[in-house]
Amino acid sequence: MYQRIRDMREDRDLPQRALAGLLHVSQATYSRYESGGLDVPSSALIALAMFYGTSVDYLLGLTDDPAPYRR
Repeated sequence: MYQRIRDMREDRDLPQRALAGLLHVSQATYSRYESGGLDVPSSALIALAMFYGTSVDYLLGLTDDPAPYRR
């Protein structure tokens, strides 16, 4: 999961501070999410999935299909 959220951010050329702002955490906290130093809260996973237009399952590595689920 941690590598996947880092790869998605880097693929969009976004700095960590941009995602930290989205999640209302410090850049240091977001950095620890990406490195695996902190578990990512479910609310942050949902926000990241919505931001990237994918599913939480994709972020967690439970599927390799980045398409979001239909609502």
